[in-house]
Amino acid sequence: MSSKAGFYQIKSLLQGDVSKFVLWAILAMLAYHIIAGIRHLLMDAGVGESLEGGVLGSKLVILLGIVTAIGLGVWIW
Repeated sequence: MSSKAGFYQIKSLLQGDVSKFVLWAILAMLAYHIIAGIRHLLMDAGVGESLEGGVLGSKLVILLGIVTAIGLGVWIW
């Protein structure tokens, strides 16, 4: 980044599909982790501790994770 040519080289590298995929994967994993963490906090508060509530909560976490990953993909690309 000491010259304009170096800046444009890094800029073109970061605009590639591989870089966008890596960014998408990292953000999708982070979002899933946050959603699952919120579920665990709710379970610590006593919400969804039954077997049915646990199954429903896990399905909701997976669904919200998929929707969030799709949204992040649309935002990045």
